[in-house]
Amino acid sequence: MKTSIATVSISGNLREKLHAIAKAGFDGIEIFEQDFIADEGTPREIGQMIRDHGLEITLFQPFRDFEGLTGDLRQRAFDRAKAKFDTMAELGTDRILVCSTVHPASVGGIDRAADDFAELGEIAKPYGIQVGYEALAWGRHIHDHRDAWEIVRRADHPNVGIILDSFHTLSRKIDPNSIRSIPSDKIVFVQLADAPLIDMDLLYWSRHFRNMPGEGDLPVTDFMRAVAATGYDDWISLEIFNDQFRGGRPVGLARDGYRSLIALMDDVRRIEPDIAATVPDIPARLTVDGVAFVEFTTRGSEADALGKLLSSMGFTHVGNHVSKKVALWQQGDIRIVLNQEETGFAGSAYTMHGTSVCDVGLRVSNATDTTIRAKALGEDLFSQPVGPGELEIPAIRSVGGSVLHFIDEASGLSDVWDVEFRPSGQGPENKVGLSRIDHVAETMNYDEMLSWSLFYTSIFDMKRAPMNDVIDPDGLVRSQAIETPDGQVRITLNGAETHRTLAGSFLAESFGGAVQHLAFQADDIFATAEEMAGLGFEPLPMTGNYYRDLKARFAIDDAQLEKLKAHHILYDEDAQGGFYQFYSKPFAGGFFFEIVQRVDHYDGYGAPNAPFRIAAQKRLLRPKGMPKA
Repeated sequence: MKTSIATVSISGNLREKLHAIAKAGFDGIEIFEQDFIADEGTPREIGQMIRDHGLEITLFQPFRDFEGLTGDLRQRAFDRAKAKFDTMAELGTDRILVCSTVHPASVGGIDRAADDFAELGEIAKPYGIQVGYEALAWGRHIHDHRDAWEIVRRADHPNVGIILDSFHTLSRKIDPNSIRSIPSDKIVFVQLADAPLIDMDLLYWSRHFRNMPGEGDLPVTDFMRAVAATGYDDWISLEIFNDQFRGGRPVGLARDGYRSLIALMDDVRRIEPDIAATVPDIPARLTVDGVAFVEFTTRGSEADALGKLLSSMGFTHVGNHVSKKVALWQQGDIRIVLNQEETGFAGSAYTMHGTSVCDVGLRVSNATDTTIRAKALGEDLFSQPVGPGELEIPAIRSVGGSVLHFIDEASGLSDVWDVEFRPSGQGPENKVGLSRIDHVAETMNYDEMLSWSLFYTSIFDMKRAPMNDVIDPDGLVRSQAIETPDGQVRITLNGAETHRTLAGSFLAESFGGAVQHLAFQADDIFATAEEMAGLGFEPLPMTGNYYRDLKARFAIDDAQLEKLKAHHILYDEDAQGGFYQFYSKPFAGGFFFEIVQRVDHYDGYGAPNAPFRIAAQKRLLRPKGMPKA
């Protein structure tokens, strides 16, 4: 397998794109005609510049409106093709994409089109060029790869083959298994794109909403299984048109593209072990068993305030690091680390973000395999000097500039708490009934959501839940959960479209901090709220109007409603069960804690309560327009 990406897939000018694509690890590029024309270099200079980046030009595209024309229009189409072949010779590329015509003057007919391609193949032959025919999903006469293949078959020319594109096949719900009957030597090129399922015009859908494999809802893996079953082992390329990507960072987009291709082909290899394609042998997606710890970087009075808040939530300061100014707090299976070091990663994270979550540890099935897979998918490994008495725990750079550490049982890494920390004299009592982390909520700009989602689902055995809209009084926030199959590890991604929203203001206040809140699970939320109140915890206050509305929405008796109101507990329910939640007041630029209890099989996050929770939080934050002190 050789990896490629169309230059149209990422933002920037051609030279910026080449730098990003080469850095991501791709083997080649499809050069999109618009990028080529806009560059000031000659075709020969551009071709050499691409090769100087260590890249091949895998495909020249697109060549439009060729087949089915008559008279002067037909002659003009062949003249245009010859001109493109001359340009390709100077560039140094030998494949061209010819997409099915949408020309209003074109005439249909399989044999007529086959004759056109047989003649084009003869012209391409002395150039050594392979002509690839692709069925556009909105083609005037040909919009099905099965018909395109029949044209190629009847053309019967060694320089003419088919180009397969996952979007054009899957958007029309064509069974990809029909690809299995196409001889691999007649497949000139394979293009991949995913997309969210949207009922809209095919051309508009294609031009604005394609995304990387694994970021959408199309069965791209099934498509590639069918391609691989033919024996095809050549270029596999991304061709993405997406409005968000057009304004994104080229390096990040190219990295996501490379990651998506490697993860996809690894999936195909595992399902179809006898495929001919040479796919990197990397560990499978790793099982995540839980959140091992959450680490805050903090200092001085802010650290004291955070420690006081943890105490009011029933956490105990159980240990101190053997060589660093790092404290371990614990309750149940929840470990919170407060790092006051002024050097190293935590020190730089504090300088950038202030008091914030800088590191999350995950319990995984195999820590070493996790880092091997992450590195193969283009992630950067993280390390810093290991001090006296410290274990070297595998880690990678995570989303939002934070770090992910991996802990497993087999390697002994789970002993880190006994090895690196001296007991404070207090045991990890379960004072208020908090047992585990229910979910970690991360905030990012909306246009980064696809990237963050792909990060988690390509490395770990985690799936995306449907997207939800969270209504903020000052805008809209898109929210999506990433979950393990058993639901034991949940990460919510909250994409802010404006800094006027609570999520957006947190990004601004923390200069891009990733984790905005942690949710802890309680077995009896009323008992937990009572115990926390006794320890001095002050919940986020909710309005009386909220509880009057709650009584109208659900069959809640007066006694139960008073208990909810007394502790500022919010409630939601659906057909699967119920959900209780209450919050801390916001601190450190908008960070907050949440306490939840799930009843029966409720699987959501209390989305109907979000507008009221956000309004309550905003009442306690700095007024709009007031500058930060």
